[in-house]
Amino acid sequence: MENKKILLTGSSGFLGMYISNFLESKKYNVLKLGRGLNSEIKFDLTHDNIPKVSVDFVVHVAGKVHSIPKDKQEEIDFFNVNYLGTKKILSCLDLKKIKTIIFISTVAVYGKDTGDMLNEETPLGGNTAYALSKIKAEKAVTNYGIKNNIKTVILRLPLITGKNPQGNLNSIIKAIKKGYYFRIGKGEAKKSIISAIDIVNLIPELFNLNGIYNLTDINHPKISEIDSIIANQYNIRIKTIPIYLIKFIAKIGDRFPFLPFNSSKFDKLTKSLTFSNEKLLNEIKYIPSRGLLEIEKNLNN
Repeated sequence: MENKKILLTGSSGFLGMYISNFLESKKYNVLKLGRGLNSEIKFDLTHDNIPKVSVDFVVHVAGKVHSIPKDKQEEIDFFNVNYLGTKKILSCLDLKKIKTIIFISTVAVYGKDTGDMLNEETPLGGNTAYALSKIKAEKAVTNYGIKNNIKTVILRLPLITGKNPQGNLNSIIKAIKKGYYFRIGKGEAKKSIISAIDIVNLIPELFNLNGIYNLTDINHPKISEIDSIIANQYNIRIKTIPIYLIKFIAKIGDRFPFLPFNSSKFDKLTKSLTFSNEKLLNEIKYIPSRGLLEIEKNLNN
């Protein structure tokens, strides 16, 4: 396997750097494609045309994430990068050699704010530009695999932990450090997570699979477990807000739509949202379990 050639997109991003370092440490032949200085093929998903490449495997990580579009053009940008950019990647592949394509997607495609152990059969109800662009990209990759008899692996990921994390975890860390974070009630809501280390350790096994999979840690921690780890590292005491008070504020928001907080956001902050990884764990040997550990470890660095 080590002599096989892998096309890696987004190698300079948060997760892409983890994957790049792992593959190179295992002596894989990695061809990096992206805008970063470490890329062998300089390529912008929205503007450039990519030359034909002959590789055995693709790990497509590059994409537009972690931003809320402010206008129509920014919504279009999600589709230009995540969907049309993915189609560009597919169009450049040498069909005589390519064996497996791994596409990094997101649990946002389900469009759920609450739920318990949602599996891959859950309807795709995501309606944000991010979710919709990923749904279209997933379909493009899957259809490409079916048409050309190539294995495709769609990985739907939740919050990712690791060094310099992105998204909601980064927001929680910043809020706690700056003193404006408040835990609602006892923080009993559970959230699915996965560590970047666990993701990369799975890559060799994923090359042999074919399908759509949720990838999460075997543990689904409470919000209080996550914020306590962060607060303890900075010797900060977590402040709390009574749940009844937040619920009252949410009801006011329901009556006055111009207010930024309502019952929908209340549910998102106070109810569990977890995803089942049973399908994937039935097909692999590796057991992902480093989610919380990677939060604590990287706060110490």
